[in-house]
Amino acid sequence: MHLKTQVIVNPESNQGRTRKRWTEIKEGLRHFIKEFRYDFTEKPLQATEIAREAIKGGSELIIGVGGDGTMNEIANGFYEDKRIINPETSLGIVPSGTGCDFTRSLNIPKGLKNALKVITEAPSARIDVGRVIFRGRSGNPVPRFFLNIADFGIGGEVVKKVNDRRLERKASSYVRCLISTMVQYRNKRLRIRIDGNELPEEDYLIGVVANGRVFGKGMKVAPQARLDDGLFDTILVKGMKFFEFCRHGWKLINGSHLSHPKIDLIRGKKVEAFCRPDETVLLELDGEQLGTLPASFEVVPRNMLVKGYPVG
Repeated sequence: MHLKTQVIVNPESNQGRTRKRWTEIKEGLRHFIKEFRYDFTEKPLQATEIAREAIKGGSELIIGVGGDGTMNEIANGFYEDKRIINPETSLGIVPSGTGCDFTRSLNIPKGLKNALKVITEAPSARIDVGRVIFRGRSGNPVPRFFLNIADFGIGGEVVKKVNDRRLERKASSYVRCLISTMVQYRNKRLRIRIDGNELPEEDYLIGVVANGRVFGKGMKVAPQARLDDGLFDTILVKGMKFFEFCRHGWKLINGSHLSHPKIDLIRGKKVEAFCRPDETVLLELDGEQLGTLPASFEVVPRNMLVKGYPVG
């Protein structure tokens, strides 16, 4: 490959294993790509800064080495003042994180060699991205882009618990935290509006605004979602009690949950979610718990080039 290439490495991803594997990853990159610049991240949001400056400097391919959170930071660096800096710059992904759910929607296979083959041989597919404004931890509105999935409700609580306990992000960790959270979780009364249509105020367990198909280390929460259809698949799970969830929650793993009477799938370009003033509803984006409701999500159709084979 002869594209001007910037590699952004999160050395702490995958519980620090990326740092230990970097020599192997670097040699693999050199075999396939030959020339590239690389930088390690040392603090939150630094990947966004590195990507933005690289694109402004003429980089045509940005390769992220890390998990979903790292890719989210890098994707935000493709934008400035809500606009994509160079629509012809591509994102390549070397999965090396504890959560790599986005790669499943791009059909990026496991293994370093296979991932590098995708970067060098796969076409650059133009995919949708999500743009969201939510309440940040300071209480002020925060704008951000996301690639895969945003959700609010119990999902945000589970991600927070996984992060706070510094658990390895494998499927069993998410399941354990989901069950322990569900035991004491109180469903949230929410107002939701999709493409201007107000839904009846309901008690919800979780709301998922999906661009990709998979979250929570392999749960097929939005099995019909496509990355390039210009629409979100919004999955709304109405209030469930613990034992009801235990009977049906496993269906999230294989994607057979959409037929449940308390689960709705609604497609649309814009989703707005509001909670009561006396409640706090956590929001997570691409596997990171970043803020709370209220939030507004909007599709930016076919706006970013990504190396992969998107489902659909």
